[in-house]
Amino acid sequence: MSALIFFLLLGTVLLFTVCVGTLWWMLHAWRTPENYESTNFATDSVSSQRSFSIIVPCRDEPYEVMTATVQRLLDQTHREVEIVISVGDDDVDTVDRARMLAALHPQNIKVSVNSDPVKNKPRQLNSALQLCTGDIVGIIDAESLTAPGLLDHIDGTFQLTGADVVQGAVHLINYRSRWFTLRNCLEYRIWFRSRLHGHAVSGFIPLGGNTVFVWRHLLEEVGGWDDNCLAEDCEIGVRLSALGKHVVCVYDPALTTLEEAPTTVKAFIKQRTRWSLGFMQVLAKGEWKKLPSWQRRLSGWWTLVQQYAMALAGVLLPIAFLTAIAFSLPTGIVLTTYVPLIPLMLTVIFEVLVLREFGRDMNFKIGLRDYILLVVSTPFYQGMLLYAAVAAVVRFRRRNFIWDKTPHTGTHLNVFATSIINPPAEGAKA
Repeated sequence: MSALIFFLLLGTVLLFTVCVGTLWWMLHAWRTPENYESTNFATDSVSSQRSFSIIVPCRDEPYEVMTATVQRLLDQTHREVEIVISVGDDDVDTVDRARMLAALHPQNIKVSVNSDPVKNKPRQLNSALQLCTGDIVGIIDAESLTAPGLLDHIDGTFQLTGADVVQGAVHLINYRSRWFTLRNCLEYRIWFRSRLHGHAVSGFIPLGGNTVFVWRHLLEEVGGWDDNCLAEDCEIGVRLSALGKHVVCVYDPALTTLEEAPTTVKAFIKQRTRWSLGFMQVLAKGEWKKLPSWQRRLSGWWTLVQQYAMALAGVLLPIAFLTAIAFSLPTGIVLTTYVPLIPLMLTVIFEVLVLREFGRDMNFKIGLRDYILLVVSTPFYQGMLLYAAVAAVVRFRRRNFIWDKTPHTGTHLNVFATSIINPPAEGAKA
């Protein structure tokens, strides 16, 4: 009985700690008016000074998804932009599609073909980096729709802040595709609207892998991305943080990059398992130990170790719940297990307010159905996250670091209309 109580309390403490920590970071942008204002793009108007190389990593991408992304980049108002479509040599169809697009715009588009036997995103990024000639390298994922003025504002941010890295914002927009996509969209909203800004201020930031911009010379100095890390964005963010580089996060609803949430439970869990596993790789690599102060090291450790805490909670809580039903436990112990509900309920209340703001900023009609779904789906969504964390631990112990790429179906294109490049005539290959 004492062992049962111990594990029950341990699971409760872990879940409570994770919930409180999550709520703390979520609230960063809204804690003070100064915090809120600091997350926005600078309003000063400056002329464009730097050139951009935008890497678009693609794998098994539908043509309409790739062309929508490329067209938005071609529509940028910035005067110096080259697009490097990065593909793997084994992905023949996507290679052909990339070369078709390059043939349509040979002055603007290059194609990088990675031939490494192991296939993953960081290896494709490193191959593409060798073709980049711009002052600043940006990463735009294959299913992303960028605002026309984004790069002008990114250029201005580099000039006005002296940043080494600028992290832009991303929104998932297919919020009504499935029961869980609303929560997924809101999670992204909070991550890019608030949490990343808080991490940047703290001096430790796990960068996002989309709409992130870095000086090319800096990427070359640090050797690019870690070839074997499943969270290459987080990993390079840790290394740059340890080097004391200045990271600036910016947000403007009109300049957010729009992309697609996974549309099946299987795809979502695979994506989150990959992310959790990547964070575990970064924790084990230990670059966070090179951060200059114990406060930053503690922040880094806690951010990375949360995946293990979630996995442990995911194992202990179901066991404790089932055994609590089978055995008679002291009333005080049973009541204690409900303590994590306090920060969880506060989080849900806060998310309801953020959902309202999300709808206003993105011009989405958020109705009563959406608010109800947000609340009702909470335990099921959290259950998927806990399951993904447990699966990541299993894969980590088995040294299974295969890259499970998230499929893109183009549902976001139905939410926001975008101009698509007309497919070239048959046989029009570069």
